[in-house]
Amino acid sequence: MATKVYETATIYLIDGTELYITPLKLKFLREFMDVFEKVKEADDDLEAMAYLSECARVSMKQYHPAIQTIEDLEDNVDMPTIYKIIDIAAGIKVADQESEIKEQATESGSTWNDLDLAKIEAEVFLLGIWKDYEELEKSMSMPEIISTLASKRELDHEEKKFLAAIQGVDLDKESGNSQNKWEEMKARAFSGGQTSDPNDIISYQGSKAGQAGFGIGMGLDYQKVD
Repeated sequence: MATKVYETATIYLIDGTELYITPLKLKFLREFMDVFEKVKEADDDLEAMAYLSECARVSMKQYHPAIQTIEDLEDNVDMPTIYKIIDIAAGIKVADQESEIKEQATESGSTWNDLDLAKIEAEVFLLGIWKDYEELEKSMSMPEIISTLASKRELDHEEKKFLAAIQGVDLDKESGNSQNKWEEMKARAFSGGQTSDPNDIISYQGSKAGQAGFGIGMGLDYQKVD
């Protein structure tokens, strides 16, 4: 069975219109999460439900732009459908259960506070597919970004393993200190096996010298003293 990157669903408006929904692109997810934080601060369940409806309305900017107001939303979807929208749009499971809506939202663990989104976007942006961050946020959802980032890091690690193996280093075996081993391996490679210290001046040769802007072969010489 094929592995899913994210969950999808088909929902139906009251008039029978069928909508295929997927996780929100970052452009809309930002606005969604700003509203969802207000659910946690609501005075009662009635106010919390109003904010949940607003989250669903924001989601409709991606799913069905013709629904623009809360009144439009209420005319087209029922509460079970709103719960399904919240679940698929942002991976937040809130349902009509015994516990209060506000309590469920608070316990959902969904927040921006612990997420360095700027750093994540910057790493993915290095793939060079998008002309700017706005285009990236319009085209990628959070599950897509996480999946892409995981694949990118895995490919980077495999490349490092291959280069390390050439130098006789098993990165998997040395995983407890893999970053240091990687830097030491590069130092040995750039210095022709003369040092494994990445701070040793003789490791600043070739492409490493070019990256640093100085080094052996770039107007800098050295004398090895025994």
